[in-house]
Amino acid sequence: MKNSLLILFTFLTFASFGQNESNQVERNGFVIGFGLGAGVISISDSNQEVPFDEAQFGSTFPNLKFGWMLNDRLAILGMYSGMGYEYEGKDRSFDAFMPSVQYWVKDRWWINAGAGLAMDFPAFYEDNIEDEDWNFGGSVSFSTGYELVQKKKFALDLQTQLQMGWANLENGANREAVLLSFGVGFTWF
Repeated sequence: MKNSLLILFTFLTFASFGQNESNQVERNGFVIGFGLGAGVISISDSNQEVPFDEAQFGSTFPNLKFGWMLNDRLAILGMYSGMGYEYEGKDRSFDAFMPSVQYWVKDRWWINAGAGLAMDFPAFYEDNIEDEDWNFGGSVSFSTGYELVQKKKFALDLQTQLQMGWANLENGANREAVLLSFGVGFTWF
């Protein structure tokens, strides 16, 4: 694992040094991107059936974003992000669709914040998902990233995201989630 990370870091470092001023990123118009990553998710029901102290490892693919650049540093985006987890021996997903604002603090460093609809539902590949609960609520997200590679209409970044949310369960309880993820993002302008 360490060797793979070292190779990836070395490749991305050399790729970023190969740029010149004519390849400077042009952030304008429509924006679309996706991220691949992994992290930790902690789920808790308000009726304490699932305690917070049982955090789980999960993957974040696909985290999607799309929107419009208002200027070269500010974008209004729609984001879809979340993570899978296991509950009672079955895979589920805690995801959210959130309008967000992304701002480039520096040429390569951006921050993003959003709030919107949380969804807690069974994984699409599970058997008998029609018998499983689909729960909805709210979510907030804070993320940041650093663009390692910038081309005229493309950027590759390392990013991290903290997402918190809740979903209303059928029995009147709430399912709360905290997700912390790290990954790689690909964005086209």
